[in-house]
Amino acid sequence: MSAGANPSQPLLSPPHSRTSDNYGAISGTQALSPTEEQSDVLPAPPVDKDNERLHRGLSARQVQMIAIAGTIGTGLFLGTGSSLATGGPASMLICYTVIGFIVYVTLLLLGEMATQYPIAGSFGTYCTRFFSPSYGFALAWNYWFNDSVSVAGDLVAAQLVMSYWTDWHPWAIGLIFWFFLVGVNAVHVRAYGELEYWLASLKVIAIIVFIILGILVNVGINPEHRYIGSEYWRIPGAPFVGGFGGFARVFVTASFAYGGTESLGITAGETKNPSKNMPRVVKFVFWRILIFYVVSVLLIGLNVPYTYPDLSNRSAVTSPFTIVFQQVGSAGAASFMNTVVFTSVLSAANHALFAGTRVLYGLSAVKQAPRLFSWTTKGGIPLPSLLATSSISILCFGSSYIGNGVLWSWIQNLVGVSNQIAWFSIGLASWRFRKAWVRQGRSLDDMKFRAAWTWPWGPAFVVITVFCLILIQGWSSFYPTFQPIDFVSYYIEIPVMIVMYILWMLIKRPGLQASTETSQSKRLWYSDLVDVSTVDLSKDEYQDVEVDKTEDETRQKRVTKGNLGARMLWRFYYLVV
Repeated sequence: MSAGANPSQPLLSPPHSRTSDNYGAISGTQALSPTEEQSDVLPAPPVDKDNERLHRGLSARQVQMIAIAGTIGTGLFLGTGSSLATGGPASMLICYTVIGFIVYVTLLLLGEMATQYPIAGSFGTYCTRFFSPSYGFALAWNYWFNDSVSVAGDLVAAQLVMSYWTDWHPWAIGLIFWFFLVGVNAVHVRAYGELEYWLASLKVIAIIVFIILGILVNVGINPEHRYIGSEYWRIPGAPFVGGFGGFARVFVTASFAYGGTESLGITAGETKNPSKNMPRVVKFVFWRILIFYVVSVLLIGLNVPYTYPDLSNRSAVTSPFTIVFQQVGSAGAASFMNTVVFTSVLSAANHALFAGTRVLYGLSAVKQAPRLFSWTTKGGIPLPSLLATSSISILCFGSSYIGNGVLWSWIQNLVGVSNQIAWFSIGLASWRFRKAWVRQGRSLDDMKFRAAWTWPWGPAFVVITVFCLILIQGWSSFYPTFQPIDFVSYYIEIPVMIVMYILWMLIKRPGLQASTETSQSKRLWYSDLVDVSTVDLSKDEYQDVEVDKTEDETRQKRVTKGNLGARMLWRFYYLVV
């Protein structure tokens, strides 16, 4: 399947709203005329300019690997080290399994909406459209900050990984790769997609090799020729380290590790044939989570003691994956794994930079950010949004002064909580979307993709469990002793979200109509909760174009017609790529 963009593919244009209940949709196939009725709350920019459009340039092959790249990242390769040191092997296994299941359900909910409405802005736009524009505003800005800080965190991680080989100026390493990533994202969305494809492919191969070597090391293929088994689960302090506080802290590092999977929905706005490709991607997520995370975390806990030096300290962080490769007895094997960890860091930074750029573009398109950020190049790149997002990564240079390990820990907490807020918000948006769909009498069969087994409990499950996680995971920051800096890193985003929500509500004053302005002007509060009975469910629904139909027919012929060998090869090809 070609990675190139077909010139006949539709362009992605900035949104227009027909009613105050329908903000923030960026359509891949439809757009209102500038003369049509606009929302009086969030008017959208005109759609007739070529320099305000994204391009559908990501193929199914690339989107599949972007999903994997979002799942396997810095958090898995480096974050598992701090998780093991903080909570021990049992806490790590339990927390990563629980978060994995929550993320899987969350992605199914997001997949339903992203397949029905494949638009830029993703879950932020869905919250604006189905729940509350003010909440959507706060969420989208929070998530943009999350992605921007993630780029900084990944550059810090690059410095940490490079310290395995050299102590050469860490700030120079960050600067070099900052320029590289900005350059790749400034070329064309296909350049981003192709880089992610090959970096993610390397990560998948490395994970498979790691699982095989991890098993061999555990049963005795190590320099000491010693069977390890569950020995490290029985050393003093294990398997649960730090009591309940240590257990709770692992939830935020696990959330950081799984972060990025939800940004799969952001790629929907630039994905070819989203009606078919988005469900295909989402359906494979469970097996990736099960194999790549749970099995890897289990093997790390079995082969690496939580007391191993430099798992997580002020100046360095050592990847447990590199440690396991060292146990094979080959310095070359350890260097190879460290190289893979390094490329995964670049992949994670590339992924976060792309997602943050598109979130800021979506904010601008609904006038929740300056109009400048909706400008795009002829190649469909929102260059001002890219530069603004990448500029936040200057935070990475602070690591030279406060210690790489300390900054890495703070960024883990900030990004982990931000990821949880995103999952919580996806649950809210899905709850309202499903309610609107049923209340307006739309048939469930009309949905392009439906995770039937999550009806009706899925949204409530995600909202309640994630809300509880956000509250309890910072336990160790105030018990047994209060640690102000850690407490702020765990909880600062909650009041920030509340303040942004209230400010946007008061500034826009939804519900204040000109005809009743005199009687309502003294009101202190104006609700903008979307009415699910009237929200427009048909606007921005993706309509398959001829190219999509041709692609589906070609794929179907390849896997159903011809000789058995050819059919099996094509099935294997689609399964792999």
